[in-house]
Amino acid sequence: MARGLRSLRRVELDFFPSAPVRLVFADEIAATPEAVYRALADDVAGWPRWFTAVTSARSTRQGAGREIRLKGGTRFVETVLAAEPGARYVYRVDETDAPGPRALLEEWRLTPVPGGCRVQWTMAADGPAPLRIAMRLGRRGLARTFAKAVANLERLLARSTTP
Repeated sequence: MARGLRSLRRVELDFFPSAPVRLVFADEIAATPEAVYRALADDVAGWPRWFTAVTSARSTRQGAGREIRLKGGTRFVETVLAAEPGARYVYRVDETDAPGPRALLEEWRLTPVPGGCRVQWTMAADGPAPLRIAMRLGRRGLARTFAKAVANLERLLARSTTP
């Protein structure tokens, strides 16, 4: 039976430093910040090609929103809060069928480094104690998921620039 969507608290960018749970993952890849940004923000439908936890992704409201589905069927309806080409992409989850979260905000920050860019993914969340504990305990798994996703993205971007 499908779970219904429920609304989350509509947090803003100032939620990052005050979030009860803040998980940060980073890696360097051989791709320009501009190419990574295009994959994140301009090719939302392409996320399943590199972020294997995502089964479906689509841009909504002329790029101001997104709808994401994960393996297992979890669904997120999101609003893009910051879209700075080559530098930063931030979205807030407005509705989800995932149990537990009261607020979710994610940021992808891109920084040029010699030979490519540093990709940093920050998840900020609020929810009841069991969710906060589960997220902290799940940090290793999320770190592996992130590492695999950026490695896949690096390969995908390398193929797209090869003549």
